[in-house]
Amino acid sequence: MSGTLPGPDGQERCRWCMSAPEFLPYHDHEWGFPVSDDRRLFEKLCLEGFQSGLSWRTILNKREAFRAGFAGFDIDRVAAFTEADVERLLADKGIVRHRGKIEAAINNAKRAQELIREAGSLAAFVWRYETPDDETPPQTVTTTPAAIALSKDLKKRGWKFVGPTTVFAFMQAMGLVNDHAAGCISRQKAAADRARFEVPGR
Repeated sequence: MSGTLPGPDGQERCRWCMSAPEFLPYHDHEWGFPVSDDRRLFEKLCLEGFQSGLSWRTILNKREAFRAGFAGFDIDRVAAFTEADVERLLADKGIVRHRGKIEAAINNAKRAQELIREAGSLAAFVWRYETPDDETPPQTVTTTPAAIALSKDLKKRGWKFVGPTTVFAFMQAMGLVNDHAAGCISRQKAAADRARFEVPGR
């Protein structure tokens, strides 16, 4: 089975992005393109944690509510959340109301602060695990040695809900690996962006 399907403009795209209308703009403008902004990286790590056991479509449709509830995923603000914020979020019907995941996001903000003090930025830390384009055929695996290593490193530092599959999904989305299907119009665009990208901390 081909890894692509023609989109509304007739150009080939990753098959998965044709399964829901909201996936197309996400695929074309976000997924797989390199990100160095700490807030966006933190947001994605949190949202992938919330996705555990659920679909990305559910999380994507709730993303704006998550942003509102979690102060735009500002790391310092989330790190300062209290039990009152946990209760507020548990009452927020716009997000996934799971105490463990909410508390994990707050914990992970504190752990992100520690990483920023150590590495200079969250970006400088996670981009140590960048994966070359030709290391794994696109869309053939659910995790990689680099994702497993990053997952282990984060867990060692006290992060929660950062298993290897969750971390690989984060790496796919944030451009640390180019997992656009061969033949997808975004694969070469993502590769070109990665070639121009100034890796933080290098």
